[in-house]
Amino acid sequence: MEVGGPFGSGGKMIAGSGIGGMKETQEMIDFAGEHNITAEIELIGVDYVNEAMERLAKADVRYRFVIDVGNTLGRILVNNHCIK
Repeated sequence: MEVGGPFGSGGKMIAGSGIGGMKETQEMIDFAGEHNITAEIELIGVDYVNEAMERLAKADVRYRFVIDVGNTLGRILVNNHCIK
């Protein structure tokens, strides 16, 4: 469907969010904290990202991957091995 008139030209568009704004997001986080609701994740290091992508391609994933950037800062990859 094409939108004509003032919105159809000049790169203008109308956008919105179906998940709410910052206030609603904070309320959701507060609710989760008060009711001990946590996310089920698989925490991975930055050196495991390629394997995680392969697992995603094979649909071999049960939980959301979260990359542990904080514990990987300062690491150096040498010949595909992580060293500090």
